[in-house]
Amino acid sequence: MTLTDALGLSAAGERRLVRVLQVLLGGLTVYGVVTFQLGMAANAGVALGVTLLPALLRREYGYTMDAGLVLLITVAVVLHVVGALGPYRWVSWYDEITHTVSAVLIAGIGYAVLLAFERHSAAVEVPAAVRGVFILVFVLAAGVAWEVLEFTIAELSRVLGVGSPLVVYGIEDIVTDMVFNTVGALLVAVWGSGYFDDFVPLVRRWLRSVDER
Repeated sequence: MTLTDALGLSAAGERRLVRVLQVLLGGLTVYGVVTFQLGMAANAGVALGVTLLPALLRREYGYTMDAGLVLLITVAVVLHVVGALGPYRWVSWYDEITHTVSAVLIAGIGYAVLLAFERHSAAVEVPAAVRGVFILVFVLAAGVAWEVLEFTIAELSRVLGVGSPLVVYGIEDIVTDMVFNTVGALLVAVWGSGYFDDFVPLVRRWLRSVDER
């Protein structure tokens, strides 16, 4: 079952939702540039670029990503961009939802990478129970890397005297982020890893291209 099947929406409907959200990101990027809110412009611009990656992969490699996965990627980055505009401060649970959704996506990517390596090489064989542990560790490692990046960008922006696209809210916020990163990882490890099988052919294609070099 694909993520599109699980969401219960048509592929066309999911693509329309993606387009609406991309227009929103484009509008925020332009508004940030026009009003010299460079943090907003950078946040929205990078997020818009991420949502265009599936189209780039289709054009360059002929890989068509499941529309549900494209929607998940888009929702994850939009939640972050919108949160930076105020909801992170105004709504106590907004950050928790955002990190859970992002963690589900990262967990799915980690699962797909592991499965692609297994299918690519007979020397790699991972027991099902260990896959769940790998997904959890992969997400937590990505979470730590994100927190370090967030802190680095915030400090660099402060030194340069410009608005930061990322804000660090303190140790308590970091701990909360990691807790809900774990929640997202467990959701995929226990129930949802199969929804990300669509990523596996792409990773295997990349592995084959590496072997051929």
